[in-house]
Amino acid sequence: MPAKTGTQYCERINAQTVPCWYKGELLNGKRSEHIAFSGLMKTQKFMYDMQSDPQLAERLTYASPSDGKPVGMSFLPPASSDDLRKRREAMTLWAQVHHGFLGRSPDYMNTAIMAFYTAADLLNELSPKYAENLRNYYAYCRDHDITLSHAFIQPHASKISGQLDATEDAIAAKVVERTKEGLIINGAFMMATQAATSDEIFVYPSPSPAPFDDENPFAFSFAVPNDLPGITLICRDTYAASSDYNYPLSSKYEEMDNIVIFDHVLVPHERIFFAGDEQMSSALFSGSNFHVHAGHQVLCRYIAKTEFVLGTIQLLTDTLDLKSEAHVVEKTARALAGLESLKALAIAAEAGAVPDGRGYVLPAPKPLMAANLLYPKLYPEMIEILQLLSSSGMIMVPQEEDFQSGAAESLNIYLRGTDMSSPERNALFRLIWELGAGSFGGRQTQFERFFFGNAITVSNRLYTASAQDQSQRELVRQFLAYSTK
Repeated sequence: MPAKTGTQYCERINAQTVPCWYKGELLNGKRSEHIAFSGLMKTQKFMYDMQSDPQLAERLTYASPSDGKPVGMSFLPPASSDDLRKRREAMTLWAQVHHGFLGRSPDYMNTAIMAFYTAADLLNELSPKYAENLRNYYAYCRDHDITLSHAFIQPHASKISGQLDATEDAIAAKVVERTKEGLIINGAFMMATQAATSDEIFVYPSPSPAPFDDENPFAFSFAVPNDLPGITLICRDTYAASSDYNYPLSSKYEEMDNIVIFDHVLVPHERIFFAGDEQMSSALFSGSNFHVHAGHQVLCRYIAKTEFVLGTIQLLTDTLDLKSEAHVVEKTARALAGLESLKALAIAAEAGAVPDGRGYVLPAPKPLMAANLLYPKLYPEMIEILQLLSSSGMIMVPQEEDFQSGAAESLNIYLRGTDMSSPERNALFRLIWELGAGSFGGRQTQFERFFFGNAITVSNRLYTASAQDQSQRELVRQFLAYSTK
């Protein structure tokens, strides 16, 4: 099956039978009709439908090497700078639909599985079968347009248990049995964003720092349909609401985060990418250049999100007649500078593309890692600008129902803006409330602060990527040598 439609996406998710807990109850019925998932699924339905739009299909798909049918552009392993451009343009089209608020839009994990595919040869050292499994799984995802979630992070209790407890007692994610059909897996994972609205889960935990055990290893990676027997999903509370007017963001872009429990889940051998080699765990992750390829997709999202928040700042400035205020100019200019910096980094990453040594190219790592370091500071700063400029105006915001009540006449008189009707101006402030004070906006800010790790981790990636570059040091050495002649 080639690139799927939005209807096919919804049908697949609605057909799932995985136990999914929400507010202490097992969910029944169609996910697309449940408040916790319906807005997101509607948005992603629209995104998938774009792939078959005659005006967009050429930019969002390419011909599968297996059968020539159209498949999603975000699966394309880039072999040239032009391929990077094609990927960016496709990912930007989707990012402009969700305005950067979907941190796990389907192209993120499409990019991730593509990155691991490009490094499949590394698995030959461990087992040619593992390498074949990873290549086959990538092709399966590409040609069936699989919507993927991922499970990487284990609960704190699991990490501690892996360090302190004997292998048989540890609750850290591990292989508990080897069978003729596959491996039996136990464990729990946090923050599997969109697990309940995806087809499959890609699992790649950091190995627990426990003594090596060949029979019951803690190091492994695999991918499975997310409703295999033994898998359970547990949802956090939703921030979504049904009213687009009252909750303009969460009603469309709320991504559910899940805890995923594996209780004696049988993972078929053909779905195992490695098991039992901790060195391979780190070698495959680094060799895939995951953070570089994913960083390219993430930068498209950063730009779309910055454009949206900047536009919100500018509309707010207009309606409050603050355009000539010096402090407003300075604040807006900071957001403008951030946007232009992100755009320049995207161009630099593609212009500086480098071979990966396996027949593909990488966007230049340093511009992408610079963006990963800049954005966790830029986004909260833009949100603070909205909070400061809107002041108490973001707090006293009537709801949609008020404009349909007997109070509407008064609201229409007293809440209008310079160039906006009262409902329009109020809608702007409801948007600002969701961004700056609501639960959805709070998750977004925390999400961006720690998207690719804490500040030290992200800084270290950029520092390490630059460590071998002697050009700046040599520039100063030559200057000093000339000065001391």
